Amino acid sequence: MTSVSYLRRIFIATLLAAAALPPSASAQSDPAAAVSGVWIDDEGRAGIEIKRCSSGVCGTIVWLKDPKQPNGKMLTDQNNPDMSKRSRPICGLQIIGEGSPAEKGAWDGGWVYDPEEGKSYSVELTPKEGKSLQVHGYLGVKALGETMTWTRAPDNLVRCVP
Repeated sequence: MTSVSYLRRIFIATLLAAAALPPSASAQSDPAAAVSGVWIDDEGRAGIEIKRCSSGVCGTIVWLKDPKQPNGKMLTDQNNPDMSKRSRPICGLQIIGEGSPAEKGAWDGGWVYDPEEGKSYSVELTPKEGKSLQVHGYLGVKALGETMTWTRAPDNLVRCVP
């Protein structure tokens, strides 16, 4: 057997083996996977579950360090500019929506709602090495926004909503 035919056989065998492999994880995975999961906010006061939804990615508050007001009642969306929404519980409240996949696994063009201020902002979500999520809220101009770093919640986090 000549060395050329031997190399040809190895080349063909390599091609066949590669064709039999499943597609790479990045090619078959959901682009939302990197930002999906439960994240603890930068102040350690809330856990937000981010997952794919019909409008892109959505984030819902699923854990609160202090779920009650000083009077013992559950926290509500009391600062919402829409009076009809002020009785909504904070736990279970959607605070992130929409957005589109952007570069390097980020999601941009969505919105984030801050229930403490009763205001919504544009948001960009950027995963950082699997353990943290950069959340950049802004009004119109990204350079004038604020960036927070959220960390992945432990698997045993006790949720305030099912």
